[in-house]
Amino acid sequence: MASEDAMLSKIPEVTLGFWVIKILATTLGETGGDSVTMSWLHADQDAQNGGYLIGTGIFLAVFVAAVIAQIATRRFNTWIYWLAIVASTTVGTAMADLFDRSLGIGYTGGSSVLLGLVLCSLAAWYLTLGSIDVRTVATPRAEIFYWVTITFSQTLGTALGDWTADGTGLGYDGGALVFGAGLLLLAALYYWTTVSRVFLFWAAFILTRPLGATVGDFLDKPTSQGGLALSRPLASGVMLAAIIVLIVILPQRPGRHPGSDLAAQLP
Repeated sequence: MASEDAMLSKIPEVTLGFWVIKILATTLGETGGDSVTMSWLHADQDAQNGGYLIGTGIFLAVFVAAVIAQIATRRFNTWIYWLAIVASTTVGTAMADLFDRSLGIGYTGGSSVLLGLVLCSLAAWYLTLGSIDVRTVATPRAEIFYWVTITFSQTLGTALGDWTADGTGLGYDGGALVFGAGLLLLAALYYWTTVSRVFLFWAAFILTRPLGATVGDFLDKPTSQGGLALSRPLASGVMLAAIIVLIVILPQRPGRHPGSDLAAQLP
């Protein structure tokens, strides 16, 4: 019979609290990422491009360190997991800006490339391990696939948020409403249909990122651009405090491996 450790995922149980914290983390990723790449590291266009590159390097280093710590732990650790998620959102913000702006690919091109990377990552994961169900993330190899996919999905979400807000004329508030409506539709499909739960998870995981990106931009962009012009460090601090409070007060249990029910029936 499989051990108890093998029956537990290394990521938290997917609950409403999980999605609330995820949305706050993606918003923090936007305001926090912009605090570095757009507030501290450039004053003109040439330096702006360097700011995106330097910001990507800084956040990528933090993210890699957090993922190494996550993989090294034997069991689910709430704080390490959410540190890695927040780090993935900040590096996703910087990488999306680097793709779309510094490299001149544009929102459409950047989003297309990143969508392809997400799909390739999921395909490689499925072909290698036979499942992309996040409840199976209980081994180092599965975790590597999980975090690679997370990185691409967070970057894709940022690019989608920027494209919707800036490229379609909807603005930050309009973009937030569109992505919020998309998440409500996915929730309806979850409760009232039999659509694949694995598909719905990844669709929701990707959509929470552009929602956070547009909300973050709405909070800190100048009023002339449709934002509230709030201080980026202040907005980031408030988001961080809210995440910490929710992690403390909301249950954070590891997800149950799909094989746990079967294992429990074995003698």
